[in-house]
Amino acid sequence: MTASETRPLTATRSFPPGFLWGAATAAYQIEGAAAEDGRTPSIWDTFSHTPGRVFEGHTGDVAVDHYHRFREDVALMSELGLNAYRFSVSWSRVQPTGRGPAVQKGLDFYRALVDELLAAGIEPALTLYHWDLPQELEDAGGWPERSTAERFAEYAGIVADAVGDRVSRWTTLNEPWCSAFLGYGSGVHAPGRTDPVAALRAAHHLNLGHGLAVQALRAALPAGRLQQLSVSLNLHEVRPLTGSAGDLDAVRRIDAVGNRIWLGPMLEGAYPEDLLADTAHLTDWSFVRDGDAAAAKQPLDLLAVNYYAPTLVSEVAEGAEKPQDDGHGDSEHSPWPGADRVAFHRAPGERTAMGWPVDAGALYDLLKRVSAAYPGLPLVISENGAAYEDVVAPDGSVHDPERAAYVHAHLEAVHRAMADGVDVRGYFLWSLLDNFEWAYGYAKRFGAVRVDYDTLERTPKSSARWYARVARSGELTAPDAG
Repeated sequence: MTASETRPLTATRSFPPGFLWGAATAAYQIEGAAAEDGRTPSIWDTFSHTPGRVFEGHTGDVAVDHYHRFREDVALMSELGLNAYRFSVSWSRVQPTGRGPAVQKGLDFYRALVDELLAAGIEPALTLYHWDLPQELEDAGGWPERSTAERFAEYAGIVADAVGDRVSRWTTLNEPWCSAFLGYGSGVHAPGRTDPVAALRAAHHLNLGHGLAVQALRAALPAGRLQQLSVSLNLHEVRPLTGSAGDLDAVRRIDAVGNRIWLGPMLEGAYPEDLLADTAHLTDWSFVRDGDAAAAKQPLDLLAVNYYAPTLVSEVAEGAEKPQDDGHGDSEHSPWPGADRVAFHRAPGERTAMGWPVDAGALYDLLKRVSAAYPGLPLVISENGAAYEDVVAPDGSVHDPERAAYVHAHLEAVHRAMADGVDVRGYFLWSLLDNFEWAYGYAKRFGAVRVDYDTLERTPKSSARWYARVARSGELTAPDAG
């Protein structure tokens, strides 16, 4: 069976006992309470309050008010049959300046959330960093500066001391590619800088921060308690437009700066030589000190993979028109240093409301490729989902068959990869709730649960009801048609 083939939609797929059925969120996207209980601005507070940065000036000041409604939201998770919940901690809620002592009220929120999850039989999966750097650290230079990696390790230890006796699943960074290259390269994400060298420096210090944080976690977490430490990478499944040598080299370049810039240091202890060569005209990488790559390589219990869509590329002749449909927002500045002559193309077929192509076969290919490259390292899907133009019926319900079909196809791809020997331990749907979708504000809805942004009322969509049946039974059956 080829990667693009699928089995009959009506067939049932059984997932093993212990498989994690979860949903995921991020602190800035859902919490709100932006200035309560000692929290200070993060780079996303600053970015969203800067005119022209976010759709219609939307901010996360209130978001979906999870800070005050978390018990209601945990009850929803229980109703939907989830056995795991992936959330992130707001660094500036816990450690407002990014250094020094913690704010106990901030930690108390996460202690209460963890306790509520455990009481509901839901395993907490904690992400330390989902893009919300304290603004004071950005003012001191942000991720392009080495000190930020050192501060991140201290913060990791603080959170581990607070909830390490109750949380077993830890993720250091979520999608560091976005933090580095959308935040410091193209500028479409916070902090909105457009400097390719700063982006590469940020990438290195995110790698280093990950390694130092893993060390800090292992030092702080209770001895004798089973812990699962991971990092969450949005690995790119890169495909050539044609089989030409130039297009294949375009794939290599994007694989280097999109994937191997993380996999090399974190899992192999070295940066790929071709990445260094591709970017030599920008930097000599002298910001990498002896021992840094080794520090980034720390033993992991899982590798978490975020996947939404594949990437289609080609070589561009000098001076020729260069399509830039990479799915990462519009900017005159590229998030791909070292790939100036690479074009990104609109893949044919169905697309989501984000404009991203729907291709579950690419997830299968990605899982097989990563498993072959790093045998023995279990994988988990830490984000997968889709935004669609949801329509509210007169009775208040939301029927979203497109989202259910998307998730079904991607779970089918996960199951097929597992049947072919890939060790996948769980799946986290993105997202539990409609929320603040970064530079798109509240214009794009990924949630399994609809949020009325005027009343903040939560309403599970039909896809959520179907996913609940799958999660409770461990059986992947076809969603209702219509």
